[in-house]
Amino acid sequence: MAGEPIEGQILLLTAAKASVAPTRLPELIDRAQAVLGSDRERYRREYERLYADADLEVFLVEWGHWDDIGARLDVTDRELSAIRRAHEEQLLRLGRRTDREAEFETALEIRDPVVIGTDTS
Repeated sequence: MAGEPIEGQILLLTAAKASVAPTRLPELIDRAQAVLGSDRERYRREYERLYADADLEVFLVEWGHWDDIGARLDVTDRELSAIRRAHEEQLLRLGRRTDREAEFETALEIRDPVVIGTDTS
């Protein structure tokens, strides 16, 4: 499904907040997943893994990391903002589901999340 591992409701809300077409954001997320998934082992070696389940892994990266990803994806600032925001919102949703919301919100004060689907190669 397009846009995975970011949930559909998050994609819709994020697209609206970022002024990106709701039909465009899943494609952007898929492109980002292709880049992120190809670097999964590097993320596992170099970054803290904050959360993992059967469908995804979440890593905490330094601020500015998304700028590097955006350059690799060749996206606009608005598109990159939407991708980054979708990853943040997915992390917060996971926090609510696992009773770790406060922990995850605190983590977002100092680092950015990167969500990588486990079925991405």
